[in-house]
Amino acid sequence: MPGYAVEVEVTARQRTVLEALARAKRTSQQLAERCRIVLMSAEGRPNLHQAEALGVNRQRVRRWRGRWAAAREALAAAEQEGISDRDLEQMLVAVLSDEERSGAPPTFSPEQVAAIIALACEPPVDSGLPVSHWTPPELAREAMKRGVVESISPRQVDRFLARRGFGRTSRSTG
Repeated sequence: MPGYAVEVEVTARQRTVLEALARAKRTSQQLAERCRIVLMSAEGRPNLHQAEALGVNRQRVRRWRGRWAAAREALAAAEQEGISDRDLEQMLVAVLSDEERSGAPPTFSPEQVAAIIALACEPPVDSGLPVSHWTPPELAREAMKRGVVESISPRQVDRFLARRGFGRTSRSTG
């Protein structure tokens, strides 16, 4: 038995903003698709028809339909308070944006990564090492010695350098 689709209401101002976002070249494809889902839902189109028309699954249509419905009162209140068109657009984009995802916080701050990269740009001789080029183990030891980080593996140093276009600093693969 098919479930009940959440009813979606869109004001004239919201429709104008959603249509403009769906057409704008600067709008991400993800956001444009979500705008289309809301607009089709407001027209009363069933989730299955929307999913087929957009080439997505029904769960995606259901999710964005539900998110829009959950924001209905806040959107209505903002419009009643006389929110500007620009602020309304920002609010609609926020409603149709991804929520924060869970996960572990970064282990190293951007400042620590930058300090390690800067260290890699210094000649190793300046640190009293009798070599011409840094290796990840030497960089890791020097970063800890200077107090940049409490602890870091040579592999992590290698990843930082590789992500920033320094290429692989060691012969390791992976």
